[in-house]
Amino acid sequence: MNDILLHTPEGVRDIYNSECEKKLQLQNNLHRVMKLHGFKDIQTPTFEFFDIFSKERGTVAAKDMYKFFDREGNTLVLRPDITPSIARCAAKYYKDENLPIRLCYVGSTFINNSSYQGKLKESTQLGAELINDSSTDADAQMLALTIECLLQAGLEEFQVEIGEADFFRGLVDEAGFNEEEETQLRILIENKNMFGVEEMISSKEISNELKTVFLTLPELFGALDKLTYAKSLTKNERALKAIERLEQLYEILTLYGLEKYITFDLGMLSKYNYYTGIIFRAYTYGTGDTIANGGRYDNLVSQFGKQAPAIGLAILVDQLMLALSRQKIDIVSENENTLILYQDTLREQAIALANHFRSQSMNIELLSKADDLTLDSYTEYAKRMNIGGILYFETKDIIKVIRSDNGEIQEARIWDFMA
Repeated sequence: MNDILLHTPEGVRDIYNSECEKKLQLQNNLHRVMKLHGFKDIQTPTFEFFDIFSKERGTVAAKDMYKFFDREGNTLVLRPDITPSIARCAAKYYKDENLPIRLCYVGSTFINNSSYQGKLKESTQLGAELINDSSTDADAQMLALTIECLLQAGLEEFQVEIGEADFFRGLVDEAGFNEEEETQLRILIENKNMFGVEEMISSKEISNELKTVFLTLPELFGALDKLTYAKSLTKNERALKAIERLEQLYEILTLYGLEKYITFDLGMLSKYNYYTGIIFRAYTYGTGDTIANGGRYDNLVSQFGKQAPAIGLAILVDQLMLALSRQKIDIVSENENTLILYQDTLREQAIALANHFRSQSMNIELLSKADDLTLDSYTEYAKRMNIGGILYFETKDIIKVIRSDNGEIQEARIWDFMA
C-alpha cells in the first residue's frame, strides 16, 4: 500500500530539486520579458464552469476535459485552456475599456489525453493576451514577444510558423462545406491525409481552381515567396485578404529584425476553432511538439459580452524545458544556496553570519553538525541538494570554505565576511 501511495496518476509528475529550480528560473526569465513589453499579471481559477470552455467557444473537446460537480450540481472543469478564462475576465473587469489591455499569466492546464499519446495531462503555460487591438502591428508585437522569450530562454535555432485561419475559412465558405464537413476536412488536413482530402473534395461540385488550392495546401509552406504563389492560386477575396495581412506582418517583423525566425504555413490549422486571423506555432530541435503557440481570436471575448478583438500567445514551459535539456542549454540559477555548518557551541556566530548574508539577499541554509558525520558527508550532501558551497565554523573566528563542485577547501576569518 505504501508503494502505491508513492506514485502519481498517469499523465502527471513531480518536479523537484534542480529541475524545479530551473523551471521556476525559466518562468521568471520569460515573465521578465513580458513585463518589459508592458504586460500586467492576472490569475484565473484553476477550475471554472463547464460553459466557459463549451463547444460554442471553440476550445477543447468535452471528452478531453476533467469534469466534476459542486454542491449545487453545477458542472465544473479543470481549465483545459487559459485563453477563454482571460476573455471572461476582460469582459467582466474591462467592459468599458476600449484601448489596449495587456495581460500575462502563468498556470497549469489540464487535458485528459488518451494514454497512448504519452503526453502530460497537466502542463504549465506562460502566456500573454493583447486585447482591444485588431491591428497588424499588434500581431507583430505578439510574434516579436514570442521570439524574444525563446531567445531569452537560450534557444538559438528555432522557427515560428505562421498561418491564417481566414485563408482556410475563405476557401471552405466558397466550397460550401457545412460545419460537419469542415470539421472532417480540418482533421484530414491536420493529419496530412491528402488522399482523404482528395476523396472528400472530389465528391463536391466545386471549381477545379478551388480543388487545386485544397490539394496544394501542404505545399504552401516556406518563405515569403509561398505567399506570392498562394495568391496566384485563388481569387477568393477573404483568402487574398488573409495573405495580404501576412505580407504586411512580415514587413513589420523585418523592422524588429526577426524575419529569420519566421516561416509561413497556409495549411496550418488549430484545434482551437476560436482563432479568426493569424495562428502560429514555434518549433525547435529536441522535441516534436510545439514549444509556443497562439493566434488572433477577434470573436471570443464577445461571447462573454464585450466586443473586443484580441491576440494571444502561450509558451509551453514543459516542452521548452525538454528542448533546452536535449540541446544541452543550461538554465543558470540566479542564486545558489550556501550552507552554514556549525557546532552547537558556535550557534550564535552562525546565526549572526546567516542574518548578515540574508540581509545582502544571499540564500543561506543553517545546519548544526552531527558528531557522527564527517565534512565529506556534508560535501556529498551539498552536491545532492545543489548547494553551491559550505561555510563551516571550525572555531569562533575561523571558517572553512568548502566548494561543493570540487571539494576545494580554504580558510577564512569571520570578519572577512562581516566587513
